[in-house]
Amino acid sequence: MSGIMLSVLGSTFGGPAATTMDYLVVAGAASGGAGTGGGGGAGGLRTSYGSTSGANSSAESSISVVGGTTYTITVGAGGAAGNYNSSIDCSDGNDSSISGGGISIISIKGARGGQSGPTVFAASSYTGGSGGGAGDYGAGNIDGGSGTASQGFGGGDIKYGSSGNNAMAGGGGAGSAGQNATSNTSAGDGGTGLANSITGSSVLYAGGGGGSADQDNNVGQGGSGVGGHGASGYNTGSGGGGHWLYGTGTSGAGGSGIVVISLDAAAASTTGSPSATTSGARFIYTFQGSGTLTI
Repeated sequence: MSGIMLSVLGSTFGGPAATTMDYLVVAGAASGGAGTGGGGGAGGLRTSYGSTSGANSSAESSISVVGGTTYTITVGAGGAAGNYNSSIDCSDGNDSSISGGGISIISIKGARGGQSGPTVFAASSYTGGSGGGAGDYGAGNIDGGSGTASQGFGGGDIKYGSSGNNAMAGGGGAGSAGQNATSNTSAGDGGTGLANSITGSSVLYAGGGGGSADQDNNVGQGGSGVGGHGASGYNTGSGGGGHWLYGTGTSGAGGSGIVVISLDAAAASTTGSPSATTSGARFIYTFQGSGTLTI
């Protein structure tokens, strides 16, 4: 560490300029459906760190960086919770990104879960980083929403085709598709998230939200423990759980996204108050809100 100065409060650093950047970019996730709701889809996940990126694709390439370049960091908010009795619909998440120096890395927002109300949403009408789980009260099989290649998987489907659908499907995650609802009494779990160790510790990101059911003990569980059974965890980009028609309460809100940047030397400056840590010889900047980073 000799010759390197770090001032966290001022977010100003001195020393040789970094030459390589690794990154993890997770978008904001969607909320679960408000009435007979499917689980919300996780935010899209892209990373150059480790061996696996979103939708179990190969990790992307590290980026060569040049001193003096400023990168704009956007961290997507999660979708707000829906409330059937208050006529508040579920919603998609928001994109997260890194841009500057001729690059643009965008992770796509999670897609909302299907619902029968207040407004009828078919999950299959929405594509996200990960797709929302099928919801809606009605007859027949119902499809979930689609994910985005190399970012996340689709939501689960309703497969049992009864005269009344009483269990909904899980939202997709970065590690697997949302589970189908295959019986009238058991909802689908959210798709699994992905573990990533860019911060120096293994953390699970981007699990899907669980589907709702009219039997409380049969609701879908959140993917990998980070997706929503109700609300999902903040800054993991994980989908919120669906909500049934009756009674009080809301669907689970989508988890906000996160951007983590790993450099081989300290940044010249940052804005937006990211946490600044080290892992081995790497300098780690974790953005839970939007800001900038200058090499």
